[in-house]
Amino acid sequence: MKTERLYNVIAKLKENGVSQMLISDPASIFYLTGKTIDPGERFFALLIKVNGDNKIFINSLFTVPEDLGADKVWFCDDNDPCEIASEFIDGDKTLGVDKNLPARFLLRLMELGSASDYKNTSVCIDTVRACKDNEEIALMREASRVNDEAMGELITRIKAGMTERELASQLKDIYASSGAYEYSFDPLVGFGECAAVGHYEAGNTVLCEGDCILIDMGCIKDGYCSDMTRTFFYKNVSDQHKKVYETVLKAQKAAESMIKPGVRFCDIDKTARDIIKQAGYGDKFNHRLGHSIGIECHEYGDVSSVNENVVKEGMIFSIEPGIYIEGDVGVRIEDLVLVTNDGVEILNHFDKELKVIG
Repeated sequence: MKTERLYNVIAKLKENGVSQMLISDPASIFYLTGKTIDPGERFFALLIKVNGDNKIFINSLFTVPEDLGADKVWFCDDNDPCEIASEFIDGDKTLGVDKNLPARFLLRLMELGSASDYKNTSVCIDTVRACKDNEEIALMREASRVNDEAMGELITRIKAGMTERELASQLKDIYASSGAYEYSFDPLVGFGECAAVGHYEAGNTVLCEGDCILIDMGCIKDGYCSDMTRTFFYKNVSDQHKKVYETVLKAQKAAESMIKPGVRFCDIDKTARDIIKQAGYGDKFNHRLGHSIGIECHEYGDVSSVNENVVKEGMIFSIEPGIYIEGDVGVRIEDLVLVTNDGVEILNHFDKELKVIG
């Protein structure tokens, strides 16, 4: 068990007046134990208690390390896992649960009267996970380094007449050469007007002269995610497209420059959004400015107009303004940023000045 991480979660439980929590989110279990299991439809949960009597409930078909820092409670497909878990839950107390616990398990626990009450205590682990420790920061830096190098290699493979799908398909091997065998999300590659389509998936559009090339990509390296977007132009760039690009870049740099502990997420979003509005593209920036990231590509917390929480040291999130003009062009520039004790560290180092390829 990652002792300090568990201690911090327990402290949050105490603040919320809860003495026990059932965690079913595999990412959070990995965060606390260092072991990940994809349970599919099967029950998999970690029960933590303020008194330290921790249990992990595992189907016997899974293989796990000897020491997880919690007593293993095994069951098989013929058992009722909720009935087994109930034996270890303090029935006269509130049970904290996370937002990922499937209803079929929560309802069964309620039917069994496993606890006196139930409370969503996801915030107790989400807020702890939001501030990365030194081990996680090192892993996030490495994941972004791999992503930077992968982008550099990928753009050397851009050729006339290729499709978005052909370009995107190159990434698997590029990542694998650095020991990153999984995407953190399916790569988004859009040429020309396709780049203006929200969360567009690489298709059969053929690259043409004057097209923008939007590439949003990320990998998982040693359990942690990277995410970066760059937009290029093929052969040439029009004055109008150059204006769009420079506006997005100005907005991104301004937002990044103001990040430090104590600044509100909504104010960071507003800084970028105001620059895009002033340039006349306010209605063309149609998403939040960023999202938190770590073990999962999208984690608790975001950089949006409605998030009035303040930035804290150790947080890592994306800054990714964009302008999307339907039928014409889409430009997005995205970095991951780490909040330091007095400012910000940009985790991506791949050049983001306007680049014409070919």
